[in-house]
Formats: sequence, C-alpha cells, structure tokens
Amino acid sequence: MRLKLSHRTHYGFDSPPYYGLQQLRLTPQDTQAQTVLQWQMEVTGGKVECSYIDHNQNHVTLISFAAEATAIDVTCTGEVETTDVAGVHGAHRGLQPLWAFLQPSDLTRAGNGVRKLVAGLRDAKISDIERLHRLSARILEAVPYALGPTHAGSTAEESIETGSGVCQDHAHIFLAAARLLGYPARYVSGYLMMEDRVHQDASHAWAEAHVEGLGWVGFDVSNGISPDTRYVRVASGLDYREAAPIIGLRYGAGAERLSVDIQVQQQ
Repeated sequence: MRLKLSHRTHYGFDSPPYYGLQQLRLTPQDTQAQTVLQWQMEVTGGKVECSYIDHNQNHVTLISFAAEATAIDVTCTGEVETTDVAGVHGAHRGLQPLWAFLQPSDLTRAGNGVRKLVAGLRDAKISDIERLHRLSARILEAVPYALGPTHAGSTAEESIETGSGVCQDHAHIFLAAARLLGYPARYVSGYLMMEDRVHQDASHAWAEAHVEGLGWVGFDVSNGISPDTRYVRVASGLDYREAAPIIGLRYGAGAERLSVDIQVQQQ
C-alpha cells in the first residue's frame, strides 16, 4: 500500500524565547515492512542545526529557534510504500543492547497493577506470540481507550489505576508487563491510516516485544492487532521519551500554544 503523509506542528509564543532547541524524530526509514519513497521536512521560525542516527537507530533532526521568532512551524510530507509482514520488524539493531530493553523506566515500572495483568500468563502452555496477544487483550479490557484522563507523563501504573487511556498508555503498560514476563520490549511511534478520517491531531504509538526466532514483533494494544500495511514506523525507544516525535527545551516566551495536524491517506 502507498501512503501519503503530512505532519504539521505549530508553536506560538507570547514573546520570542531567549533560546530554544528541539529534537525531532519525524523521519521514517526503510524497513522490511516499509520503503520511504520521498520525505521532506520544512522548518520556519528556526533552523536545522544537524541530523544524526541515535542509539536506537532513529533519525534525529536538531533544530534551534530563530532570534525574535514568535512562532515555529515544522512540516513533514512524504510517501511510504508499506508491506504486510504480520507485525514482524525483525532482528535487533542499534547501539542499545537487547538486554537494556528488559529494564524498567520511570514510565514503565511494574507495580501491583501490572502484576495482576500478567497473572498466569508466564506459566501458560502457549506460544510466545499467543502469550503476548493475550497480554494485549487483557490490557485493552482493563484500560479501555479514552481521550482525556491521562497525560504525556502518566506512568503505566497510573494509567491502570485511572482505568482508561490512549495508545501511549497502552504501549507503556504493555512494555512494563512484557518485561516482567521476560521479553525485551520497546515503544514505537509512527502513523496509522484511519478508516474513518484523514485528519488526525496526534501521531500513533504501539509496542514491540523481542521474540526468539522472530526478532521484534509489534503489538498495537489500542486496536487489538499487530501492525499491518496501514502503519508507518518512525522511531522507537525504551518509552515515549526516547521515541517522541518532538521534545526540547526553551527559555522565556511566556505561554505557549501548540497545534498539530496530521494527514494519512492511501495514495
């Protein structure tokens, strides 16, 4: 499937920041499930300082804010050809060792809520893939998808306690639970073509677990499936903070206004 994508992020400030710097993980790369046919990034109100591949094999662009800028826009457009590989991303690559993905982070530390979710799964006489799909289904049943109750800093345990969440929360819970079961697991950010709309106000997130004999395998808890041809993978990491589309810092400028417009459609 050929997908056409557009991702525009706009920041507006009450007054020009004294200083601003952002890391952008907005550039997809070729994988066995996708081929990037074209991709462009345009920045207004700032400039590209450098780009590099990080320890998770993500393409990172570093941008600074222009002097006296009261707004900054980042617009990415491109086309990606996708192939259905049943969610299998494949062998581990990158400078981050595989064992590191067994370690909890502040957002994915397992507590009583996660332990209850995995109860009985470790000893079940089933395949790794079946075990992980059952885990995914348990998470969605315990934490139905809903906008609003959680935020970007919510931990896996907090989301379970809240009782509902979004794709980021589902991914964090999956990571905490999969690691508790002994599977290296990581967070993935990217795009999903929706069946009912083209415009979206946020990118998508899912999780991957490393399964012996297959490598990394994706699980989208929010939709109860493994990624297919509607998905475009962009970045991965231990949790949201290592794979976020945009993170950064700024000094000054007072209040900030943010708007995001994403379009994903079949070409």
